[in-house]
Amino acid sequence: MVAELDPIRRLRVLAATLPGAYRHREVLLPAPVDRVWAVAADLEGELPHLLPTVRSFRYTSGEGERRTALAVGRFGQRAEFEVVLRPGWCLMQSRFVLGAMAAVPAEGGTRFATLGGLRVPGARVLRPLTGLLGATGLRRLAEHPALRD
Repeated sequence: MVAELDPIRRLRVLAATLPGAYRHREVLLPAPVDRVWAVAADLEGELPHLLPTVRSFRYTSGEGERRTALAVGRFGQRAEFEVVLRPGWCLMQSRFVLGAMAAVPAEGGTRFATLGGLRVPGARVLRPLTGLLGATGLRRLAEHPALRD
């Protein structure tokens, strides 16, 4: 019998195997996983605050854990994303971009991880350049008022 990977381990596998994966970060947040995930999973409300490159993110169809969404960037660029969102796991894919988040309970709070990547030919070559992107979203999540005691 094969045990299922928890969301963080699943994200680590994606980070290690996807050619265009460039930004994998993990942090321990000192808040319960239900509070962390309530903020992180509010993609329409919180994603524009967590990611400085996103101006808006709106669901366009679907319900439950599988949806489509339209993301609009700071400079007006648009991308349609397929989204899988379930407790502790989020995978968002557009034609050119991949994003993922995962959360699991941990001693002292919640282990939270993110992954970003490009879905274009030659993405592996671009990894050193895109790896320079900071951890702004994780910092903003850690500072979110709903996660303070």
